[in-house]
Amino acid sequence: MRTVLVTGANGGIGAAIVGELHERGHQIIALGRDAARLEDLAVSFPRVVRWVAADLRRPEALAGLVGDVEHLDGLVHNAAVAPVASVADTPYAMWQDVLTVNVVAAAELTRLLLPALRAAAGHVIFINAAPGVHAVPRWSAYAASKAALRELADSLREEEAPNNVRVTTVYPPGTATGLLERVRAEFGQPYDPDAAGSPQSVAAHIVNALESTER
Repeated sequence: MRTVLVTGANGGIGAAIVGELHERGHQIIALGRDAARLEDLAVSFPRVVRWVAADLRRPEALAGLVGDVEHLDGLVHNAAVAPVASVADTPYAMWQDVLTVNVVAAAELTRLLLPALRAAAGHVIFINAAPGVHAVPRWSAYAASKAALRELADSLREEEAPNNVRVTTVYPPGTATGLLERVRAEFGQPYDPDAAGSPQSVAAHIVNALESTER
């Protein structure tokens, strides 16, 4: 049995990861913005041993929320925001929100939890964008944040190898979630959930990686 912290736990993919971890007998720390939805999640999945309401736009507050975690087998960075806007229409505040939530908060949460991950020889998983998301017109902030997230993961992997902490980046396809539906609508594109990947298949892939003993 592992203990895994999942960010964005009340979203489509996040809730699926929580469900998959629960099904396989692992304990979950669920982190997200919506306290009511997190509480409902904990009722549905009793293996959610703790839920943490946190706004990742304020990473400076994370130390007071997770600083007491001493042993952690897995950390799944799933939370993300993905506004659709051209560079000309992306103000400083939007850049700040996207980069903070998608990159800075992930880096800070990892930093805070590294002692617990090292103690468990744990595994950090970064959920990135679908393969091929590069230089997407009207999606520059999101694409830039995911490029930065990839570099963060690659640097962390090299740094933490001596501490037996594994680092994996997952690039799921477009997944049938409310976020994808909204993004497709803002791009003026059709949304067909049957043509997208399922949150459950992404979750199974991630939990398989967490359970793998290969390095």
